Amino acid sequence: MRLTEEVVFEVVEPGIAVITLDRPAQRNAINAGVMEGLRQAWLRLEADDTLKVGILTGSGDKAFCAGMDLKAAAAMGLKVPPRDMFPVLGDVVNISKPTIAAVNGVALAGGWLFAQMCDLCIAADHATFGITEAKVGRGMPWAAPLIHMLPQRVMMEVLLTARPISAQRALALGYVNDVVPLAQLMARAVDMARDIAANAPLTVKAARELVYLSTEMGRSAGLRAAHHLFESVYLSEDAQEGPRAFAEKRPPQWQGR
Repeated sequence: MRLTEEVVFEVVEPGIAVITLDRPAQRNAINAGVMEGLRQAWLRLEADDTLKVGILTGSGDKAFCAGMDLKAAAAMGLKVPPRDMFPVLGDVVNISKPTIAAVNGVALAGGWLFAQMCDLCIAADHATFGITEAKVGRGMPWAAPLIHMLPQRVMMEVLLTARPISAQRALALGYVNDVVPLAQLMARAVDMARDIAANAPLTVKAARELVYLSTEMGRSAGLRAAHHLFESVYLSEDAQEGPRAFAEKRPPQWQGR
């Protein structure tokens, strides 16, 4: 399903949706159609109770997303972007379902942001990641959460030099979950999505929230919040179904309640 000319939304198997940025000739650069299509895609993912995981990728083999279409930005005379201009997960758009970035090529500037905002990231072995705003005099306020994802000196290097890093280095730093050949990229992302979708949905939702809560709190506050977060999970029907299915040697039948 094409949400806009630039963004495609496809349910590839039960529970898993793939969102594709489809401007390969422009290296999937961000324009108004990309922003609107992504906004619709995230809302569609969240609203559909049959969908458990979303995968974000780009078309072609050169670029995941090369960032903002600078020709369009120059024509607009863009100054300070409105905070809600980009459909950024966890900031402008809030969803409760896990997302995976399947990075099929360069992820630069806003492309780095799109990989950063997803919960997990699989990269093709030729992919590179860079925050290149310093080269064009623009800003990257959205990079603040990177302090929880990269060592401080690496974050400084990435922001100040504007030099991209390889997928292999991103993996070594823990920014990327796995690196595979391009031909295996989508299969690896779908395999990860399938593992998540098969798990207890209430536990997955709470665990995802736990990770983000933990970046906002100290140790004691985080533990208190986590106990509260998981109380409803422990009291759910699924919490009884899981051990029962294990004892009966059958797959669990999750109800999400």
